[in-house]
Amino acid sequence: MSDWNTAVIEEFRTNEGRVGGSFEGAPLLLLTTRGRRSGQPRTNPVMYLADDDRLLVFATKGGAPTNPDWFSNLVANPQVTVEVGTEKYAARAVVLDGEERDRLYAEQARRYPGFAEYQEKTDRVIPVVALVRE
Repeated sequence: MSDWNTAVIEEFRTNEGRVGGSFEGAPLLLLTTRGRRSGQPRTNPVMYLADDDRLLVFATKGGAPTNPDWFSNLVANPQVTVEVGTEKYAARAVVLDGEERDRLYAEQARRYPGFAEYQEKTDRVIPVVALVRE
């Protein structure tokens, strides 16, 4: 895990889900997946969009040509752990597609224009994942 991620995770856990820097004021959660090869827990800070009783995360990787490792991990094993604020719970990851994916990605891009820029940078369709509490 990068030093940057480690620092954000530590700040998140120390400050009841609040962080500064580039994530200050943004809806942020910690997503823990299981490594698809190692089986080891992997935690990543990611922005989310609340959608009724589920949280949505976006596999942008900053607009890189490949998906982030956390996405590949949750495709291999959709059982994940979510930390939001001071709450921690088990969830099931569901990859969205079609009109639902497009509509929800557009909403995130409307709220946070950087997401539109990420999609413009890459030829891949950035995955949208619903985290459904178990």
